[in-house]
Amino acid sequence: MKLFLPLATLALAGGLFFLQAADNTVKPLRVLIVAGGCCHEYDKQTMALKEGLESRLNAIVDVAYNPDKTTKATFEIYKAKDWSKDFDIIVHDECSADVTDPAYVNAILDAHKAGKPAVNLHCAMHSYRWGNFREAVKPGADNAGWYEMLGIQSTGHGPQQPISITFTDKTHPITQGLEDWTTINEELYNNIQILTGKPLATGVQIVPPKAKKGETLPPDAKPTKATAVVAWTNEFGPNKTKIFSTTIGHNTATVSDARYLNLITRGILWATGHLNGNGQPEQGYGK
Repeated sequence: MKLFLPLATLALAGGLFFLQAADNTVKPLRVLIVAGGCCHEYDKQTMALKEGLESRLNAIVDVAYNPDKTTKATFEIYKAKDWSKDFDIIVHDECSADVTDPAYVNAILDAHKAGKPAVNLHCAMHSYRWGNFREAVKPGADNAGWYEMLGIQSTGHGPQQPISITFTDKTHPITQGLEDWTTINEELYNNIQILTGKPLATGVQIVPPKAKKGETLPPDAKPTKATAVVAWTNEFGPNKTKIFSTTIGHNTATVSDARYLNLITRGILWATGHLNGNGQPEQGYGK
């Protein structure tokens, strides 16, 4: 386990939509990114997120990174009592599909039930799952807690192909003024069920035909179109804790994209209550 201490960042990223200077009288947001596990360049992506967020926000970003490349990566910070108390928001960027200890997972969820906001990125949607998770979980079931926090249940994804992203709720503060865009090759996560999540954006992916193992692809085989919600909000637990999630973000080039970073920045501001109705940061929180 490695914990990167906060570094002050003064550089401004290109294409910012936040023009408001930080107010020195406003205390910086404390953001914790928890990242590591299977299948992604988390060492590079955490740095892209940290630098991108600190250049857009009046914020100090800490990173709790585990270099474990397996689906069983765990994080020491979650084992501490009141583990989230020093932070205003948690960014879940872990890929820990085979971490199945309910006590460990509930310790994470308890902080969010108590009111700690969260942003969930990409493989966080496929973490902490057990039981018959490939079927729609029942609210309140032993294996439903993580999905209830997310607001949407996903179980898998297709091939890496470009995803055409359309903001379907253009009136929400997170999406106001953001333009639809098409990613580089990315993974489109499915939606097994929408629980309490409120969709903000939909992704469409054209999937090339693929022959089954041992079979030949028919000459008339055609591509198929897959569609899924790729960004949404949720209110979780008795305190209606604000949660923002996006399944986009497999590749480092996407995580480093200004359009992606702008979306995540707005999600953080919204979840912490510092995004106004026009999609702009409240006084002192933007750069």
